[in-house]
Amino acid sequence: MRASRAFTLVELLVVIAIIGILAAMLLTVVSQVRSRVQAVCCLNNLRHWGDATHIFALDNDGLLTKDGWANPGLFPKKSSETNSWYVQLPQAVGMPSYFEMPWRSNSTIDLGHSIWICPSNPRRSTGTNLFHYCRNELIDGTGADEHRVRLEDLPRPASIVHLFDSRDKPAIGTASYVHTNLHNRGAQFVFIDGHAARFKNTEYWNFKTYKAITNNPALVWIP
Repeated sequence: MRASRAFTLVELLVVIAIIGILAAMLLTVVSQVRSRVQAVCCLNNLRHWGDATHIFALDNDGLLTKDGWANPGLFPKKSSETNSWYVQLPQAVGMPSYFEMPWRSNSTIDLGHSIWICPSNPRRSTGTNLFHYCRNELIDGTGADEHRVRLEDLPRPASIVHLFDSRDKPAIGTASYVHTNLHNRGAQFVFIDGHAARFKNTEYWNFKTYKAITNNPALVWIP
C-alpha cells in the first residue's frame, strides 16, 4: 500500500500563517463590533439623561437643575451637592442619586451597566469621585452671572450641549473637559432638546493649540 503523504515543514508553516491571519481578522471584527455596541450603549445613556432633564423641567416650572458641586465628597454636605444634576435628575426618573452608587469611591467595584457609565471609558474612581458624563456648566452662566434657566427660554436647544463624554473627573465643566479619543476618535453629547449624537474630535478640539473649539455652531456651549 502507498504510504500517506505527510505535510512538509513549509506547508505546515503556511497553514499556521493562514490560521494566524484569519484569527487576527476575526479579532479585529470582534473588536469593531464591541466598540460599536459600547458606543450605542453610551448614546442610549445620554438619551436617558436627556429624557430625565425634560421630566425634571415638566415637574419644576420648566426649570433646569442646578449644576451642583464639581467634585462632591463621599456624602452630600452642602446644598450645592444635593441641589445638583447628579441628584435631581436621577430622582426625577425614580433612580438612586449619585451618592448611592458604590463605585464612585471604590475603584475595585464592578461598574455594571447603568446610565451613569460609558462602557468605553476605562476611567475608575479616584477614591472620592467618578463621573463618566460631565454637565456643561455654562448653560446657566458662571460666577456672579449664574442663574436658574428655563428650558423654553434657551435658543437653539438642538445645538446647546448639556452632558458629554468626559476625560476628567468633575461633574460639571466646559468644552476643555470633552474626551478626545473615546468612540473611534470622538465623543458623544446630549443636547438640551434631548437628542444625542457623536462628533469627531476634530470638530471640537484643536490638536495644534491643544484647546477646545468653541465656535462650532453645532456644539453651542454658551446659549
